[in-house]
Amino acid sequence: MGESSDTLAMLPDLLATPTPVEVEPVTPTRPHTLRDRAAEALDLAGKHVHFIGIGGSGMSGLAQMFAGRGAVVSGSDRESSDVVAALVAKGIDVHFDQASGRLPDRCDLVVASAAVKPDHPQMLAAADRGITSLLYAEALGRAMIGATGIAVAGTHGKSTTTAMLGCALTDAGLDPNVIVGATCPQLTQGCLKPRATASGFRLGSATIPSGSLKGRPGILVAEACEYNRSFHNFRPTLACINNVEADHLDVYGTLDAVVQSFHDFAGLLPAAAEGGRLLIGHEGAHRREITAGLACEVETIGWNPGADWTVAYDAAVRQVRVSHHGRVAATWRNTLAGAHNAMNAATAFVLASWAGAPAEVVARSLAAFGGVDRRMQFMGERPVQGGSVRVFDDYGHHPTEVEATLRAFRESIAPEGGEGRLIVVFQPHQHSRTRHLMGEFETSFSQADVVLVPHIYFVRDSLEEKQKVAADELVDRLIARGVNAMHLYPFKAIVDHLRATARAGDTIVVMGAGDVWKVGRDFLA
Repeated sequence: MGESSDTLAMLPDLLATPTPVEVEPVTPTRPHTLRDRAAEALDLAGKHVHFIGIGGSGMSGLAQMFAGRGAVVSGSDRESSDVVAALVAKGIDVHFDQASGRLPDRCDLVVASAAVKPDHPQMLAAADRGITSLLYAEALGRAMIGATGIAVAGTHGKSTTTAMLGCALTDAGLDPNVIVGATCPQLTQGCLKPRATASGFRLGSATIPSGSLKGRPGILVAEACEYNRSFHNFRPTLACINNVEADHLDVYGTLDAVVQSFHDFAGLLPAAAEGGRLLIGHEGAHRREITAGLACEVETIGWNPGADWTVAYDAAVRQVRVSHHGRVAATWRNTLAGAHNAMNAATAFVLASWAGAPAEVVARSLAAFGGVDRRMQFMGERPVQGGSVRVFDDYGHHPTEVEATLRAFRESIAPEGGEGRLIVVFQPHQHSRTRHLMGEFETSFSQADVVLVPHIYFVRDSLEEKQKVAADELVDRLIARGVNAMHLYPFKAIVDHLRATARAGDTIVVMGAGDVWKVGRDFLA
């Protein structure tokens, strides 16, 4: 998620051209017509498909979708989890013996999580047996062929917008298939019915049952991640690009390369004559560079009156108004706080309208949307002398996400009556991201009263990269800007500090894409 911005902060000159990681980029090859895509379609009926890393949010959803399309699905993972237990309860065989390289006796296709390396024992076993292997994004892209694919892309807001859209389409009776990179308790039933068990997947119809697109191939909504150019594997009919900023510079190296990658993604949409449509941010999405030469229909969305779809937001009452070429299309009040969530909801509204959903139903659904897990998620309260302390958990790990989320807390639920403080526990995610975006991070915490920073979460980066930056550098920069910041580690030290210093009325926000959520859990325990 993240609020659109007219300008992007430039990286320091020293870091303007970091060396990207050597990757095997996917070369976008946009089929000229939808018919040309047929050769790439997956025939799943009766096929035996094994998922390596089946417990992941996206992987588990894709496994269930394949099973719903007639495949015999099995899987493996490193350890059990609630997600794996739910798959087993649905009749999917899952084992945890990955090291042996064991695959089912009959196996027609292997689908691997993006975290699985080519030298994984089961990948090597598949190669030895001549079994076709696809990465998650490749398999999901192939699954879009023959469906009405809707891809949600952008540096921020993908999971929330995808879940909003999936719920709205469900409430409108369009029965979509949905895969989200986070769990949402409203996804399977929609927002206008009682909440069900939280899920990141919804199995829908093979054809669209109602609306202006009735009878067309069933809707498949999925978030399209730009990391490692994985979204180049997708084959959507409709898509949005909420925003584009410098991120994943360990892969791309420069912002220009990021923009080019989004341009290539947009080029995968079919021509306007075949229903291809792109919704792109009017501000903060490099729309001119990304949309140059596209064959699909393009419309923009933003705060600016010059956008095709104009969004207005009243933070005091969380009212969202969406207008199309000056005419009001819908108005509703968000349950979720923040201008960034207003833009996420407005984007979902437009995409749902394009898919044939009635505007009034979509607006009612969006007004009732309660959020996805780890996005401004309320975890509970801990009693303290004179009252209590509220604890929230959030996935934000990019500077824009951090700033937008903390501003939303400050505007809505954070310190009431001037008594409480907004205390942030922020775990930087990846050393390369922290180093490349240090200048932006140091300006992202102006809304916080206290910032506690543990060690940087070490993932994907090399040991050499790990030595180039540490959490205390961020703390030093925050202190220099007048922020009350402190570097504390391990997590127990942070929990002990919070228990000793938190007072009635405080709001604690635990932020990061790593395992920092444990701080909030342990503080409440």
